[in-house]
Amino acid sequence: MSDNIVLLADDDSDDRFFIQQAFKSCGVSAKVIEAENGAELINFLKKPDLNVSLIILDMNMPKMNGLEAMTQIKAMPHVAEIPVVMISTSPSQDLYEKAYKAGVQSFMPKPNTFDEFNDLVGLLKQRFLQ
Repeated sequence: MSDNIVLLADDDSDDRFFIQQAFKSCGVSAKVIEAENGAELINFLKKPDLNVSLIILDMNMPKMNGLEAMTQIKAMPHVAEIPVVMISTSPSQDLYEKAYKAGVQSFMPKPNTFDEFNDLVGLLKQRFLQ
């Protein structure tokens, strides 16, 4: 098992399941820790001694959306440099721009099929989980 820890914040339990399965299917050695919303993610990030390799952040979530969570992540010096990939079903150019301005490293469309989830995880492996 790798030392890679991936935090996944998404309110859709099916999407969290498919991302977990895609990590296994793609042979990515990482521990994926799930949060159901941005507020839960931020509470987890407040823990000391984190060794998180990547954060996958859904845009549309209750309690705290992806942009709100991103603002808080960047305000926490001990986690501000962790790469964040935002996923969303919204194709809005305005949303892309806001996400990049907030500091995400990548903004990707939310997958709809298991093959697309595998493609997403393959890209994440290539770019962030070497």
